[in-house]
Amino acid sequence: MTSVQKFASPEPYPPLVHETPAMEAAVTALIDRVFGPGRFAKSSERLREGNTLLADCSFASLRDGAPVGCVRMWPVTIGGEPVAFLGPLAVDPDERSAGLGQALVGAACEAARAAGWRAVLLVGDGPYFGRVGFSNAHTAGVVMPGPVDQRRVLLLPLREGGDQGLSGLVAVDPRA
Repeated sequence: MTSVQKFASPEPYPPLVHETPAMEAAVTALIDRVFGPGRFAKSSERLREGNTLLADCSFASLRDGAPVGCVRMWPVTIGGEPVAFLGPLAVDPDERSAGLGQALVGAACEAARAAGWRAVLLVGDGPYFGRVGFSNAHTAGVVMPGPVDQRRVLLLPLREGGDQGLSGLVAVDPRA
């Protein structure tokens, strides 16, 4: 699969493509616009600092060559067990309510499944991410590196039982 291969996405949002290094500045600018400087205080940001983007699982949606949506994935461990960490998911306010966010999450999770990850971890809104299968049913022992509302720690199994038996500190995967 090439970095410019388009993934099926019905109108009204632009097609999804793998994020490339050339898009990094524009994608970061979108994330900054959507989340503001407060994003740097979140414990999730500790897992992205100094980490290596999983390019094969990270996507952008481009309109007129500029990103209007993006989702990124990162390699982390939970108690030493590797999982993919989703975030941030950002959609330009003018592009919301058309299903772009759900499409981005779906594409990223399918790519992670294809890449062999056992589960995807994220910190987010349960009702929103629950629509694509995330839950906190097996996250009681998952410890984020900083304060977080434990109800917002969610897992999506990518294979049978992929979200079970995970406990301990979440950390950047040392192999990244």
